[in-house]
Amino acid sequence: MQFSALSACSAVNIKEMEKPRIVALVGPTATGKSSLALKLAQRFQGEIISADSVQVYRGMDIGTAKPAAKDRRIIPHHLLDILNPDENYSAALFRQQADNIIGKLHKRKAAIFVVGGTGLYLKALTRGLFQGPAANAQLRLILQKKAERAGSDILYHELQKLDPEAASRIHPHDRFRIIRALEVYSLGRKPISLFQREHGFRDAPYEVLKIGLCCERKDLYRRIELRVDRMVERGWVEEVRSLLNQGYGPGLKSMQSLGYRHILSNLFGDLTLQEAIHLVKRDTRRYAKRQITWFKADPEIFWFPANLENFPAIESLVARFLR
Repeated sequence: MQFSALSACSAVNIKEMEKPRIVALVGPTATGKSSLALKLAQRFQGEIISADSVQVYRGMDIGTAKPAAKDRRIIPHHLLDILNPDENYSAALFRQQADNIIGKLHKRKAAIFVVGGTGLYLKALTRGLFQGPAANAQLRLILQKKAERAGSDILYHELQKLDPEAASRIHPHDRFRIIRALEVYSLGRKPISLFQREHGFRDAPYEVLKIGLCCERKDLYRRIELRVDRMVERGWVEEVRSLLNQGYGPGLKSMQSLGYRHILSNLFGDLTLQEAIHLVKRDTRRYAKRQITWFKADPEIFWFPANLENFPAIESLVARFLR
């Protein structure tokens, strides 16, 4: 990935706009997006909106690298701890809630920072979502039972046949998105990928500065492995056990998220802890690769190496954008 820290500062259009301005901090996991967001929010008297599909859940703190309580006391963070783990969340709901928060922050003239690695959420916020067929509870139940009976792989293989383009962008274990894609195909009589292309994602309600953090692959993988080790040391296994004791079962969408499903396999005796940690690291590396592929396709992102030495350049870029 090519970094463009110097050219970025001269490329920002700073003409006056009436649209709310948001600074989006993106990039693969473990690159320090949350720390950067905190520093920028302190510098520009701003607030932070989380664009993370799992940090919305209460009790899922360690495994999601949720911002620490002390940091949240310093700077207000939004869309954290808003749901119980047995409730569903979506890009559409994120867009609705984030729009509401941005409107309020814009009225107060607060700087707005959106941070997270869930690329679909940022796309939904800045470019909109296509209007496909509405959810069908009966069809979803049928597909869910099929997955529980024969495994998610059978649904994923079905999606690969019906909509290979969509399947290439969905993880084989992401049962929720697989079911949604099959639902759209069944009800809309055409692939979800075609709905998305026809929509074009041309909605642009905000002026957006996108800043990406990344690093060399070897360094990124080292960061990931160190972070997973720290999560386990901080009590990640106990966190998952506590969720189980509260009645949140392994079949929930939240409990099948990255890392949590591996720790569950350890708690149910299917994996040793060492095996679970190995798989968490492996799958997190794979997830980071998918994130890089997603964000590299966006030409609007200004990339910076993921280290604090670049903060002055990033700070200058943000200052010009918000001015």
